Amino acid sequence: MGDTVLWLIFGAIVVISMALDLGVFHRQAHVIGFKESLGWTIVWIALAAALGGVVWYEKGADSAAAYATCYLTEKALSVDNLFVFVVLFKFFRIAPENQHRVLTWGIVGALVMRAVFIFLGVELVERFHWTTYILGAFLLITGVKLAFAEDKEIEPEKNIVLRFSRRFLRVTSDFDGAKFFVKRDGLSFATPMFLCLLVVEATDVLFAVDSVPAALGITHDRFVLYSSNVMAICGLRALYFAVAGLIGLFHFLKHGLALILVFVGVKMLVAHWYKIPIPWALGTVLGILAASVLLSVVFKKPEDGASAA
Repeated sequence: MGDTVLWLIFGAIVVISMALDLGVFHRQAHVIGFKESLGWTIVWIALAAALGGVVWYEKGADSAAAYATCYLTEKALSVDNLFVFVVLFKFFRIAPENQHRVLTWGIVGALVMRAVFIFLGVELVERFHWTTYILGAFLLITGVKLAFAEDKEIEPEKNIVLRFSRRFLRVTSDFDGAKFFVKRDGLSFATPMFLCLLVVEATDVLFAVDSVPAALGITHDRFVLYSSNVMAICGLRALYFAVAGLIGLFHFLKHGLALILVFVGVKMLVAHWYKIPIPWALGTVLGILAASVLLSVVFKKPEDGASAA
């Protein structure tokens, strides 16, 4: 089949799905309920699995395992993004019916930025092998810091992108439906919708600093890296509306993500002496995620238990 056909299949899946999403199912702004969001979540997972099957058929079991590992790692790391979305929409007072529009365009920007990060990252690692050890050490340190970091309240008003935008852009104090820009007295003004979009994009760049090196620690195959990242990100919108109110319940997930980052960091650091098989990496990531979710359900936060009593 060849990589060219794989890229065409992948591109067709993303373009057609996004076109149907925007042009048919969400053409009119509306509040997305749990059933609808759960349905779209299942659709995107099914599409990701189907593409994984194509990768298996064309590239073999190891590439398919690498695809699945990258997909699960990106999906897990994206949970923090969901929490940030909740805070940002509340801060900017984005109406529930307009949140899908912000997330959609945020994801479009993320697809472009992830492509830049991933392809530059692969080029860097392949040209200068020693950068693998730098990335591995970075992931190891990041994972340890995440494990012991205290939960901090997110303060969007301190975001440098937001402060810069407010200083150099003409911004309205009110909304005009779902518009990002409006014309008033012959001048163009950005709306709070656009400011929220900018902060969403900036947030994704920060998360990519962790997720892209983690993916590079699993494989250097450009197609596997980018396609798995994109499929995970595209399903992020639906996942947000399905689980936004449940994110706080999985309080052990942070420690699971920290352990995944440490594992991938170690995998990169020891690769010269011992290459951890991809199926083992996939099993480890799956096991860590399953354990962190299970522990969160069994051992609830003290306040959860108190409220339930």
